[in-house]
Amino acid sequence: MIRRFARPYAHAILDVAGSPAKASEIRVELDRFQAALESAADLRELYRNPGIDTESKFKITSTIGGKLGLSALAGKVLEVLIRNHRMGDLAAITDAVATLVNQKLSIVIAEVRTAHVLDESEKTELRKTLEARAGKKIDLRLTTDPSLIGGFVAKLGSEIWDASVVGKIHKFRASLA
Repeated sequence: MIRRFARPYAHAILDVAGSPAKASEIRVELDRFQAALESAADLRELYRNPGIDTESKFKITSTIGGKLGLSALAGKVLEVLIRNHRMGDLAAITDAVATLVNQKLSIVIAEVRTAHVLDESEKTELRKTLEARAGKKIDLRLTTDPSLIGGFVAKLGSEIWDASVVGKIHKFRASLA
């Protein structure tokens, strides 16, 4: 779900980028900046502090952006967010961009928990299986959950597909009851 304040920023990024693919590239760049932001408490505090002038924030952002290899367009997006005091909302805005891009490209996000880390062939096979089930392209978001023992649990929109050992044990237990 797109948060209300993030929607106009996401639409603006999509419009300025010119295509969903370019908007997705910008989102990836902004995600890299967000990761840097999350790893440095003093940087988060810098953007929260209204006592630090905007020009100083621009210079610091430009320096970090240069080290991260951000494009000029991603830098401009960050400047707009600084000017509008929305740097603390960067993650929600990049999520909104991802949602809009996926809607434009008919891609469904599949949040998948697996019992172990998947290799590339397993990811490819899982993606094919989920694409066949959904009838659309799939963007896999993988996490590892050893408590599943084996298999996976996939969430596609509001549908949950449980192919885990733990899920099968629970189904078996329920059928005995």
